[in-house]
Amino acid sequence: MTAKDEASTFETLLGARERIHHELGKVVIGQKNVIEQILIAMLTGGNCLITGAPGLAKTLLVKSLAQVFRLDFNRIQFTPDLMPADITGMEILQDTPEGRALRFVQGPVFAQMLLADEINRTPPKTQAALLEAMQEKQVTVAGKRYSLPSPFFVLATQNPVEMEGTYVLPEAQLDRFMFNVVIDYLPEADEVDVVQRTTSPAGEAVEGLFGSEDVLAFQRLVRTVPVSREVVSFAVRLAKRTRPQDNDAPDFVKKFVNWGAGTRAGQCLVMGAKVLAIWGGRSHVIEEDVMALAHPVLRHRIQLNYKAEAEGVTVESIIQRLLRGGI
Repeated sequence: MTAKDEASTFETLLGARERIHHELGKVVIGQKNVIEQILIAMLTGGNCLITGAPGLAKTLLVKSLAQVFRLDFNRIQFTPDLMPADITGMEILQDTPEGRALRFVQGPVFAQMLLADEINRTPPKTQAALLEAMQEKQVTVAGKRYSLPSPFFVLATQNPVEMEGTYVLPEAQLDRFMFNVVIDYLPEADEVDVVQRTTSPAGEAVEGLFGSEDVLAFQRLVRTVPVSREVVSFAVRLAKRTRPQDNDAPDFVKKFVNWGAGTRAGQCLVMGAKVLAIWGGRSHVIEEDVMALAHPVLRHRIQLNYKAEAEGVTVESIIQRLLRGGI
């Protein structure tokens, strides 16, 4: 990417923020922070775990984002009887002029944006089938590797309310998600707008603003944003202080945390902070950019112990205390 191309892409991405919010606002009311966190993950090539109760427009939001970026979209409803082949695809025996032959039939994972709905409702074997796709951007079927479309994003939802019949995601798979984005209930005024809009004649349709090549160009630009060693050290220290075995961890972490964030957390903090720097019109990252992403990056990477549960300590409060205490 030449300097001229970088400057042009920078200006496009800088102005894209409000344009995207405007288009999504045609169908999604509120949830600005949620939208921005998912956008940041997309612009850095990361995957998102979306946690929220049913009926909060998670599917609508993801589908609308795919429309804004003109990306191929597929949705998988995860259930206890779902098999890995239902996701990746399978080889079938087919008659051809030359005789019978095996042909690979692609599964729904072959999309640029994949919504894995209620991922915690399917067994670990099927969850693991998504792991290679998320990390390697490929799937392996019958010993053959098949590359996935580019760009490729997985946005997985899980329902935190009803835990009966669910399979908790293992730490190794949780760590593959850049963010854990929490969707909460809307304020009353926004909820009134939702009910009024959804019970009236259909409004404006979401228009496509960008294409897959634009997404890839944005991702390349984000990687070029410089980050000082001091800011990188700040992000690494923030992740390290969540680990109870670390000498620099505060006493409340050693008391309430069973397991802390790994190296990937620091990488996610820095990559996400680069997007915030661009949106702030800056050519460099500052510590405030890193701090702004602490909750979505760390909340699924910190495992609390029984003492925390007994005393009502939450992951959110642990992260907030880390930020207040200084890094």
